[in-house]
Order: sequence, then C-alpha cells, then structure tokens
Amino acid sequence: MKESQDRKAARCYRHMRVRKKVSGTADRPRMAVSVSNRYMYVQFVDDLSGSTLASVSSMSIEGPRNVETARKLGQAVAALARERGITRAVVDRGGFRFHGRVKALVEAAVEGGLSIKSKEAK
Repeated sequence: MKESQDRKAARCYRHMRVRKKVSGTADRPRMAVSVSNRYMYVQFVDDLSGSTLASVSSMSIEGPRNVETARKLGQAVAALARERGITRAVVDRGGFRFHGRVKALVEAAVEGGLSIKSKEAK
C-alpha cells in the first residue's frame, strides 16, 4: 500500500472516532471542516434530517492557502451562519488535527459571532 493511502486511511479512522461523539441537529448543526492542499471547505449539516444547511469554501478567496486565508474563511463562515439564522454549532474537524488552518478557521468563526460548544461568541 502506498504512503498516501495509509495517510488517507488513518485520517478516515480518526474522522470516525470524531463522528461517534459529534452529531448535528437543526438547533446546533455540525460544522464539518475539510482541508485539502488547495482549498478548505465548511458545511453546516443537520444529521437528524440528513441535510446541508449552508456551505462555503476558500475557492473564492484570493491569496495563498495559509492560516490568514483560513481566518478570512472563518469570517465568511460566521457571516453565512448569521445570514441563515445559525447561532450555535458543534465542530467536526474531519480527522484533521485542531491546529494551524483548522484552528484559525474555528477561532475566526467564534470571533464573528458563532457559539461553538465550550467557546462562546465575543
């Protein structure tokens, strides 16, 4: 098996461990974060009805794919959530480590007014 397949399988196992604990409802949807080498994607998902309430990606944001771009995406996520009436969410980090771009995205969303589990909007 190639190294990339091992890494992908390991991330899938980590994601399954996260998903056992994290579930979204209409009141508190799951904020699913996905990171690739080029882009970041965020979806608000209601797992009870199996529907996506809102989604946004970094494809429309100009510039390098770094922590600063993740902060801009976090601000866009918070704005979209406000527009759709979402005030609270639970984070699904998708098997990715909670640091770097993922952490910057979530912190920017919290600063933008989204309440996430133990973190409160400022």
